[in-house]
Amino acid sequence: MAGHIKIVNPKERTRSRRKAAIRKRVSGTPERPRLTVFRSAKHISAQVIDDTTGKVLATASDADKALKADLEGKQKKGKARLVGQAIGKKLLALSIDKVVFDRNGFIYHGRVKEVADGAREAGLQF
Repeated sequence: MAGHIKIVNPKERTRSRRKAAIRKRVSGTPERPRLTVFRSAKHISAQVIDDTTGKVLATASDADKALKADLEGKQKKGKARLVGQAIGKKLLALSIDKVVFDRNGFIYHGRVKEVADGAREAGLQF
């Protein structure tokens, strides 16, 4: 078990287990890259990864300066939807319209679902 980190927090441990199970099945290709979401207590971010080369193709976060004006006065779920729309627009500019969604061990509910819905609104298919 070289490189294994012992996680003490039970919530982190269960998310880590879910994440490993998801990543066994989900992988990004150049045709369908992986859209992964990270949710912290305060922020939410999304990035699109081509796992064959290990390159990040696009990122969006509620901490981005470009989204700052749009996020003003919004609740966390509203911010998450705008992050999803932003990542969708960036991918369509790169002529990518199909992705594989990776919820990164988080439950598909609330802000994670809003990012997915925002990306679908922008025109992504998954």
